Amino acid sequence: MAAAVVLPTLPAHADRIRGDQWHLRFLKAAEAHRITQGENVIVAVPDTGVDPHPDLRDNLLPGTDAIAGGSGDGREDRDGHGTGMAGLIAAHGRGGDNGAFGIAPRAKILPIYYSSPNEHGEAEALARSVEYAVRHNANVISISAGGGSSTLLREAVDMALAADIVVVAGVGNHPQDFVVGYPARHPGVVAVGGVDREGNHAAVSVTGREIDVVAPATDIYSTSMDGKYRKGTGTSNSTAIVAGAVALIRSRYPELPATEVVHRLTATAIDKGPPGRDDQYGYGVIDLVAALTADVPPLAAQSPTVSAPADASLTTTTAGPEAGGGGPVGWLLATGGLAALGGGAAWALAARRRRRSDAAPPPAGG
Repeated sequence: MAAAVVLPTLPAHADRIRGDQWHLRFLKAAEAHRITQGENVIVAVPDTGVDPHPDLRDNLLPGTDAIAGGSGDGREDRDGHGTGMAGLIAAHGRGGDNGAFGIAPRAKILPIYYSSPNEHGEAEALARSVEYAVRHNANVISISAGGGSSTLLREAVDMALAADIVVVAGVGNHPQDFVVGYPARHPGVVAVGGVDREGNHAAVSVTGREIDVVAPATDIYSTSMDGKYRKGTGTSNSTAIVAGAVALIRSRYPELPATEVVHRLTATAIDKGPPGRDDQYGYGVIDLVAALTADVPPLAAQSPTVSAPADASLTTTTAGPEAGGGGPVGWLLATGGLAALGGGAAWALAARRRRRSDAAPPPAGG
């Protein structure tokens, strides 16, 4: 989970919190919101519960408690982490420029309490959370946590992927984590790393070959419990931001299957580091506007005669989820999800390299 500071004095912070949300300007969220704001999309947030914050409550559905000790419907938070993640996804503010704003401010949040305050949730509780999200028609599952796996959790994540849900998860934070955690390393899950205000690799973000995309992770302002606000640093934040981006894509293109949604997200990312995918940035920094507007040929439309590039993230693997191989595209290859993926993967990598040469990195936030 992200390290965070809770900010007191509600009225003063409600007046200026939007200005502190530098990641909105960095990602050109206002421009994206002229296209869509995440309407008709449900994002499940298994976390510490979600408080009905004034900036968020209109988008908060009744959910559930996967462990004992909560209110029963997920709409209680004694830690603040879950409320912060939900706010990054779908906070609607208070009108004008007051209050916190999310990446998809008209998406709905399905809150699931599975992690007690100041603790890491258990794998079995997370498995029950994912299963609940599947049964309750979530379009996106945002998991701002990572750790060990279990048979039940792996089966639940596979169930979500098979149900056409985009699962987004954080890769983990230094110094407590040294490798990409689970479920971010599960094939088919969008593994999210972090960048700082300058768009460079955030020191807190774990690196690894499983990383798909990155988003702002440092000094991120959002909602907290009891009507307050929080400032946090960690890949929890970048994960929630990417889940909001996925909600925008799913709202803009409701007929796209989850695999094509992920393809659109990664193919339009702004490349950083060495050309193509790398272990710090994945395919690059998410670009909200490009993800909503770019002409991205679908994976299924590509010619099967084109060979896939020699890239570790696109290599067919017969290993199970614990091997952590492949990311969303690798998972498709391993499971035979798209017979013609070779050409699509080649096009996608070429597109990402063109993005590197044709577009400057996003401007730093304020």
